[in-house]
Amino acid sequence: MTPLKVVPRLLRVASVLLAYRLDELVDAAHLYRPLKLLRPLVARPRTDIRGMPRGARLRHALTELGPIFVKAGQVLSTRRDLVPVDVADELALLQDQVAPFPGSAARTIVEQELKSTIDRLYAQFDETPLASASIAQVHAATLHDGREVVVKVLRPGIDAQIARDVKLLRSLGELARRWHPNADKIRPLDVVAEVEKMLENELDLQREGASASLLKRNFDSGTDLYVPAVHWELTSARVLTLERVHGISSDDIAAIDAAGLDRKALAAKGVRVFYEQVFRDNFFHADAHPGNIWVDPTRTGEPRFIALDFGIMGSLPEADQYWLAQNFIALFERDYARIAKLHVDAGWMPADVRLDELEAAVRTVCEPYFTRPLAQISLAELVVKLFQTARRFQLTLQPQLILLQKTLLNIEGVGRMLDPEIDIWAVAHPVLKRILRERYSPRRTLREVRRRLPEWLHEAPQLPELVRDALRQIARGEQRATSDPLALKLSLDSAHRQHKLLACSMLGSTFLIGSILLWTLAPQHGIWLPLGAGIAGLLAFATGWPRSR
Repeated sequence: MTPLKVVPRLLRVASVLLAYRLDELVDAAHLYRPLKLLRPLVARPRTDIRGMPRGARLRHALTELGPIFVKAGQVLSTRRDLVPVDVADELALLQDQVAPFPGSAARTIVEQELKSTIDRLYAQFDETPLASASIAQVHAATLHDGREVVVKVLRPGIDAQIARDVKLLRSLGELARRWHPNADKIRPLDVVAEVEKMLENELDLQREGASASLLKRNFDSGTDLYVPAVHWELTSARVLTLERVHGISSDDIAAIDAAGLDRKALAAKGVRVFYEQVFRDNFFHADAHPGNIWVDPTRTGEPRFIALDFGIMGSLPEADQYWLAQNFIALFERDYARIAKLHVDAGWMPADVRLDELEAAVRTVCEPYFTRPLAQISLAELVVKLFQTARRFQLTLQPQLILLQKTLLNIEGVGRMLDPEIDIWAVAHPVLKRILRERYSPRRTLREVRRRLPEWLHEAPQLPELVRDALRQIARGEQRATSDPLALKLSLDSAHRQHKLLACSMLGSTFLIGSILLWTLAPQHGIWLPLGAGIAGLLAFATGWPRSR
C-alpha cells in the first residue's frame, strides 16, 4: 500500500498532469480517474499549452513538478526502446536548472568539508554561482598562486530531499506497474532504479573527480579532448574543485564560425573521440549534450573539444564491449546474418531464437536506410530501431547499453550540428577497425598473458587435485546412475573418455604454460624451445579430444 504521507504529493502529481492535459497518463492509473471530475478546480498550467504536442506538455509538467522529476524525464529520454520517439525527443530538452541557494551556505559547506577557512583555501571565492542545478551549484574561485578554478558544492540537505523524492517516485512506479496497461513494456520500477543509481553517483563529488581524472589520463595529449584538472587537496565527497576552462558551447555555431574553427574537422573528431572512449578505453562521458561539450576557441589550427561535468560516466563489461564492437563492424558491412548470430552468441537473446527470422527482421530495419546516401544515414536512429526490433525476440538489454545508446544519440547530434553533411559511417568504420585491431592483436594478448601469469602460477599447484576430484565425482555419479550391465559398460566407456580428455587437457595446459614461461622469463634461449613446448601442448589437447564416429 502507498504510505499515507505520500498521498498528498501523489495528488499534486496527478493535478499537474491533468492541468497539462496528459489524460492518457492519468487514465492509465485507475486510482486517479475520479480526479478528472475535479479538472475545473485544477490550477492552470504555467505555460500556454494550446496546440502543444504531448511530449512538450509532459516536459513542461515535469519541470513544474521539480528537480527529481526532471531527472526522471532525462532518464526516460534515454529509453527510446520504451518511450515514443516524439516524447523522448522532447524529454531530451529538459534542463536541470533551479534557483541557486545562498552563496554564504556554499561557503559554510566548503569550510566544513575541507576543514579550513575560505581565506586559507582560496585567494578569492565568488559567492554568486556561475550555474545552479538540482544537485549542486558551481562557484568561481582563485587559488593563492593565481590559477582560476571552479568549486562545485552539493546543495544543503539534498540527501534527505532526494531520499523523500525517490520514495515518491517508487510509489508512482508501483502504481504504474499495477495499473498501466503497458507496464510490462515501460517497466516503471526499472526506470526508477536507474534514476536512483544516477542520483547516488551524482551525490558523491569525489567519485566525479575520480572520473574526470581517469578521462584526462585517457586523453593525456589533449589534442582531441581537453579535461580540466582536479585539485584533490580541495576536494571531498561534497566539494569538488576543478581547473577553470573557457570555451564555446558545441551548439553555438555562430560563435564557432566567428572563432575561425573548422567545423567539419571538429565533427569528425567528435565521432572519433566517442569510439575511442567506448572501445579503446571502455570509459565514456555519458552526458555529452552541448552544455557539457565545449569547443576550445584558442585552437584554430587543431580544433579540440573540452569536456565538463563528469557525474554520469559509462563503461561496459568486457564481453559486451567485444560483442558490441563486432555488431557495429557487421552493421557497417551490412552483414545481417552475422548481426543475428552475434546477438545470440553474446547471450543477449535466448539460444533457441531462429537465426533466419532474426536476420530477416534486421534486414527489414536496415535496408531502407541503405537506399539513402551514407551521409544521410543516422547511425544512432538505426541502432535504436534495431534494439526495438530485437525486443520482439526477447532481447535482454543491459542498462550500460542503454546509456551507450543515449550517448551515441548525443554525439551524433553534436556532429550533425557542426557538419550537417558528415558521413558518420565513413568516419566511424576505420576508427573502430583500427581500435579492434590494436585491442585484440597478438602483442596485446601476450601482454595480457604476462599480466595474468603470476595468478596462473599461484593456482597451478592446485590443478592436479582439482582434476582428481573432478574424475572421482564423474565416476561416482555415473556408477550411481545405472545398474544395467550394458548401460554400466557404456557409462564406464564414457567415463574413460572423459578421464582421458581431462588428463590430456592437464598435460596440454602444463606444456602451454611452460612455453609461456620460457618465452617470457627466458627469452635468451630463443623461440624454438617455447615453440616446441607449445606444439606439444596442442598435440596433447588433440590426443585427448574425442573423435567423431
